[in-house]
This record gives sequence, structure tokens and C-alpha cells, in this order.
Amino acid sequence: MISFNDQQPVDLKKILAPGGPIAKAYDGFEVRPQQQKMAVAVNQAREKNFHLAVEAGTGVGKSFAYLVPAIEHARQKKGKVLISTYTISLQQQLINKDIPFLAECLGQTFTATLAKGRANYLCRRRLSYALRKQQALFDDSHQLTDINEWAKQTEDGSLSDLPTMPASAIWDAVSSEHGNCRGRKCPHFRQCFYFRARRKLETTDIIVANHALLFSDLVLKAQSAAVMPEYNFVIIDEAHNIEHVAERHFGINMTNFTFTYLLNRLYNPRTRRGLLAFTKADDAIKLVASCRKAAKEFFADIKAWHTENKDKNAGRCPKNFVTDSVTEHVKNLRLALAKLAKNDDDEDEKLEFTRYIDRCKAIEIDLRNFLNQAIETNVYWVEATTRSTRQKTSLQSAPVNVGPDVKRCLFDVFTSVICTSATLSCDSGDKKAGFDFFASRIGLEKFRALKLGSPFDYRQQVTMYIEADLPDPNHEDFTPNAVETLKKYLLKTQGSAFVLFTSYSMLTDFADRLEDWLRENNMPLLRQDAGIDRQVLRDRFRQDHSSVLCGTDSYWQGIDVPGPALSNVTIVRLPFAVPNHPLLKGRLEQISRQGQNPFYQYQLPSAIIKFKQGFGRLIRNKTDSGIIVVLDSRIVRKGYGRQFIAAVPNCRVKIISRQNSSPDY
Repeated sequence: MISFNDQQPVDLKKILAPGGPIAKAYDGFEVRPQQQKMAVAVNQAREKNFHLAVEAGTGVGKSFAYLVPAIEHARQKKGKVLISTYTISLQQQLINKDIPFLAECLGQTFTATLAKGRANYLCRRRLSYALRKQQALFDDSHQLTDINEWAKQTEDGSLSDLPTMPASAIWDAVSSEHGNCRGRKCPHFRQCFYFRARRKLETTDIIVANHALLFSDLVLKAQSAAVMPEYNFVIIDEAHNIEHVAERHFGINMTNFTFTYLLNRLYNPRTRRGLLAFTKADDAIKLVASCRKAAKEFFADIKAWHTENKDKNAGRCPKNFVTDSVTEHVKNLRLALAKLAKNDDDEDEKLEFTRYIDRCKAIEIDLRNFLNQAIETNVYWVEATTRSTRQKTSLQSAPVNVGPDVKRCLFDVFTSVICTSATLSCDSGDKKAGFDFFASRIGLEKFRALKLGSPFDYRQQVTMYIEADLPDPNHEDFTPNAVETLKKYLLKTQGSAFVLFTSYSMLTDFADRLEDWLRENNMPLLRQDAGIDRQVLRDRFRQDHSSVLCGTDSYWQGIDVPGPALSNVTIVRLPFAVPNHPLLKGRLEQISRQGQNPFYQYQLPSAIIKFKQGFGRLIRNKTDSGIIVVLDSRIVRKGYGRQFIAAVPNCRVKIISRQNSSPDY
């Protein structure tokens, strides 16, 4: 028996080998050479201090492959390990399933804890204040009463432990916040849910977090602060999402609802509720009203500009494209709140004022930075959408390339960072060059790469059908012809299909054309554009094996449906990003200025990685089988098309055309 209780270094291959402790503890465990190879590589990176990028195909079992070295790191008392994931489902798998299993079969010599952002925890002091002031703060406070009853019983004290999800305004009034905390001076400090969780993190060996929390912590650590304790070995799973998370973290996102929510929490004239209600704050209430009016006019100007210019530049805006008619009003409101806070004898209320003072200040800074375009390497743009009767106007900013920021706060700080995913490489081979695109986007310069194929037999499990005679997806005849072609494949699998789109407009067009036909053929239609929760759609799909689910971006990745419920994945068009999006356009312009070809340097590799993600939805275990259908004929008509086929696992490929309908690959 190999145990982590032994003092000698552990042979990781033996841990994952036939007859090893994992195989003995789990009857269904399958020995996979790829898993062993990954575990050894991760351990070498940890011991010899280098960054490692690992593409591990479906079925490799990459979580065990990095958890075993992580546990060895903990056993050797070399510091904490931080494991970051993108999806909640993977976090839950690690913390509730994989880690407890390994702890049991390898010996209880380590601890692991799920880290959550501070706003996930209830603040007892703020709850007490909200209960005292509920008549002034809330029009309907029954949820507050429910939270109070729950607070008397819960051990965890986090949002996910609540039986029902409260309204955002209710939770916002009682959640833990950095700038609204009395620390050790708080009468509830010993029973504080957040500090209890923080103390647990301080003593744990392995921290499991999400990418957003990781980046929040990295940025704060660079400023000599933190949201998590120190760690020295970082493992990032679902690493293909790093760029997306970082661009949101290092950018600006402000909407008209940002103002509405802030001002209504201070004073809502319709309900006459808010922090300023029933206090001697008439002057501040007047400033709230003037700020509300100014914000309404400001965003009306932005909406008008967007309406006039969106067809020319897709919303990308120049410096000071509208007059800043609101920041001064926000500043005046902030100063009035500061005066109220200074003169308030209620310490709890003083802290509540302080949080709104801080929010006003943050809005002032973001607005000025956006209008002045303070960071020259960022792209600035406006988005305007209408959902139901509510119009949303957004000010968005993001770095053209997040690489320098990620490099500075992550790869330059830690000597060993493991980046892993099923989709990191754009190349058909196992060379490091296939990782260059991924690495260049996140500032990963000095690293080693490992590409591990799936242990599944894709030649036996998958057939890819390519419709070579369909018109180009940009041609007006594409949709009607593609819909008719799709029907034969839906009949072939009797539903059980994901139909993946690259835009909501095409999804809606297809779904509308298919709806009656699917009903006639007893195939329930599930559509992402119907406003149904993603988890609900997935559960319905799993329960009815004849369903057809039409989805866009979020269904290309992170959705696992093993077994017969999914036997058909149809890719309607190759997933090239829309080239007129302001951020993408900025990136393509930057690549052009560098004398490179934007299509081959960015658009094509991005599309290949996403194509691999869509392909990967079909086979989740060794008994799965089914078909991949590609309705975009460019995959065989264009020279670059072969790169898509070469990038996915080796399966049977049938090119369907009038000239040829036999396997070509």
C-alpha cells in the first residue's frame, strides 16, 4: 500500500497504476497512461519550478492528474496550493467528490477548502441593522425575516446555503463587505461567517477557487492586500477561459442600471424607501433626485449617439464622445453623504453611508477614465440592448491584450503555474508551437507544453458528417437549405441533439423554422433564446432523450451530458467571432500594426479552439457514441478548413456531396 503518510517521496505513477491505492479503492477506476504522464509532468513543474501548459483530452482524468501532485505538495509542507476553475460544476466535483475520495484512499494527511468571495457571506451586524431599519429600507421585508431565521441555524452562512435565493437588494443589504466591516471591534466578530471561513483558509493545504476570485486576489496582492491567504503553487483548470475572465477584470463595465440601483438604495421616490428615508436628509434626497435626472439625460445622450453611430463603428467610441453631465452630480452626492456620515452617531449607519460614498467615488473614477480613455491600450465601446420593457445601455472597456497584466500579477510572481484544459492547442501535432496562440494571449512566455490525446476510441465512437454542398453561411440561401439538411440528421438520431450557433439571431431563425416540424416528429425543442435558465434547459435535455437543444456561446463548453441523451452535436457554422465587435476589432488592428495577418494570427486559432470545445460535447465516456454534423461547407472548400478537422480527435469523416459521399478521412 502506497500512502502519503510515508516520509519518502511518492512515485506518482504507482499511485495511478494498476494495483495502486486508487485502483484498490475504486472498482471502476481505469488506468490511463495519459493520466500518469500528466501527473508526472505536473509534479516535475512543481519540483523544478517551471510553468506548464497541458492539453488533456476528454477522458484523461486530468483532475486526479493534478490533484495527486497537489496533495504531495501539501504532504511535504511546501506551502498552500491554489486550484482555480471557471465553472461551479467543476468546483463542486473537486471539493465534494474527487478530493474527499483521494483523501480517503491516500490517507487523511491534508485539508482542502472551497474559497468564496466575501459578498457570498452573511454579515450578522448588517443583518441586525437591516432588521432595525427594515421599514425605511424595504418595501417588502419578508425575505429579511427568512434570512434572520436561517442565520440562527446555518453553520456555513453563505448564499449557497440559503434554501431560497433572496432578491439582490435584500442580500446586498446584509452581505459581508470589506469597506463596511468593523473587524475585531464588531460585537459579532467571533461568530462572523466570513472570518470563520477566512481562518479555515489560513490553515488549509489546498484552496479551490474560481478564476474571478483568483484574479481579484492577484491584483490585491500586487497592492499589498489580499482576499485569500498566501499560496505558492497555482493550478488553473479550464485555463482556456483565462483571457475572457481577465479582460472583464481589467476593464470597465457600467450601465444605466448601475446608477438606478445605487440611487434607489439611497432613496426610491416611488416606494419612499432607502437609506435616506426617515432621516433628516432632505438636502441629500434632493441631490439623489438631481443625480437621477442627470444620469437619465446622460445615458439618453449615449443611447442617441449609439443609435446614430452603431452601423459605422459597432459602438466603438472616441474620447469624450458625449458631454460628462453626471460626474459632478455624483461628486456632490458623495460629499453630502460624507457630511451625513460624519454627523451620525449610529456606527452601523455610518458604515452604510461609507459604502455608498465608496461606490460614488468608484463611479466618478470609472466614468472619467472611460470618457477620457485613460488607458490607451484599452478599447472603449457602447452597447445598447432591450430586454422586455427595460433598455440597458452599457459603457464597456477592456484591454486589447490582457497578456501583460496577467504576466505581471501571475506568471512573474509564481515560479510554477499549471494551465490545463481539453482545448489549449490549435495544432494537430504534439508540438509546443500549437500552444503559442493560447500562451500569447495570457502573457505566458517561458513554459513547457504537454499535449495528451483522449484514451477514447473516436474512430469507433464518432462519425463526422460534413455537408459540402450547402451555400456559404453568409449567403441568403444558407439558412433554408441548412434547416432542411439538419432535419435528416435529427431523424437519424431521433433528436438527442445539441445544435450549436454563433449568434442569437441565427439560433432564433433556425428554431422558428424547425419548431413545427420538431413538434410533428415528437422532438421537444429547447431554445436558449426563450429566457430559460441554463441549468433548467440542461436538466430537461437530460431527462428527455429525444430533445433538440439550440444554444449559443455557453453551450459550446462546460456542459456535460454523458450517455444516450446526447448523440448528435451539430455545428451550424464555424465559430469565427464577429469581426465588427469593438474589442475584437481592436485586437485585429493591433495585430495588423505589428505586421501580422489578423485572420491567421487570431481569428482562425480562436475558432479552432472553440470548434474543439463544441466537438468535445459529444463523447464524455468510453461507452458514448454519436455523430458530429458540420453544416458550414467552408471546412472543405477553404484551405484553412483542414486545420479544424486535424485539430479534433481522429474520427471517421464523411463528406456529403453530389460528387462524393464516402469517408474521406
